[in-house]
Amino acid sequence: MAQRFPHVRRLLVGITVAASLLTAFGGCALPPDADSAGSAQSARTAATASALPSWRDGAAKQAIVRFVEAVTKEGTTDYVAPADRIAVFDNDGTLWSEQPLYFQFYFLLDQVRAAAPQHPEWRGNPTFQALMANDLAGLMRDQKSLFQLIAVANSGMTVDEYDRTIRTWLESARHPKFNRPYTDLVYQPQLELLNYLRANGFKVYIVSGGTREFMRPWSERVYGIPPEQVVGSTQAVKFEVRNGQPALVRGPTMEFIDDGPNKPVGIYHQIGRRPILAVGNSDGDLEMLQYTMAGAGQRLAVLVHHDDAAREFAYDRQSSVGKLDKALDEATTRGWTVISMKQDWARIYPFAQP
Repeated sequence: MAQRFPHVRRLLVGITVAASLLTAFGGCALPPDADSAGSAQSARTAATASALPSWRDGAAKQAIVRFVEAVTKEGTTDYVAPADRIAVFDNDGTLWSEQPLYFQFYFLLDQVRAAAPQHPEWRGNPTFQALMANDLAGLMRDQKSLFQLIAVANSGMTVDEYDRTIRTWLESARHPKFNRPYTDLVYQPQLELLNYLRANGFKVYIVSGGTREFMRPWSERVYGIPPEQVVGSTQAVKFEVRNGQPALVRGPTMEFIDDGPNKPVGIYHQIGRRPILAVGNSDGDLEMLQYTMAGAGQRLAVLVHHDDAAREFAYDRQSSVGKLDKALDEATTRGWTVISMKQDWARIYPFAQP
């Protein structure tokens, strides 16, 4: 999480920089206005470095800092009122890892396995066969069929029961490569960025292809993003009375898939304001970035490029999970900010050494 210098240390940093400038100019006193401006700028620089310690001082970090400073500086044409400082982040591959398979899929597939004895008709389904054989390529070949299996296996229970199932699974499940809880595999630089944005008056939302139900039980604890600021895919829910008690029960159909061109739709329906900052990592985020950049005034589109096989994973144009192809081309054409995990992040995970 973001770390801030105490006020005393900020003051000392400003004094030190001012003294260095005096020395550089042969001891001549600076004009009062220049001295004050220099100290203020030094304090801001120190605060930014403290807030984003896992970011190397490259083009990506500089672009983000310039943007935030521009939209928060009152009295300028770039200033954006706090109510309109909306930032949206994809989740899978942007805030936490997504390889070798989307983390929610591991949960959903475990639910399919658990429900299999009640559905003998699945045995002839090629997608189900691929699941039982741990054939990831075959599993992703027919995503429509996969979603149908998932919808059935993850329905019929109340939303409270489902919430408890998710929390229990997250406590016990481990990532196949890192052997750690999935919520450990969040990106430390992004946690710092979320805090940096909030400290500068931004309201931060998740806009993900994953379901809201899966992300809401832990998004506030891990990201500081409350459930009402999570935009995602949705499964049908209806009101019933069970055992004399009112309940919300999950149905077997998906209502909305929050991916690709549907992401701006989800933003419109749930947020009601066009973001000024959007961060994604795949072609599934392209329309969200386009929608963000189409508005007036200062805006920033950011892509996370997974190019660090040693510390995480390296993939882009040919990946079946988190494919980054068209969006990468558009980022190059339009001058969007591209984060190189290898070059721009000194540290990937909170548990990892920088």
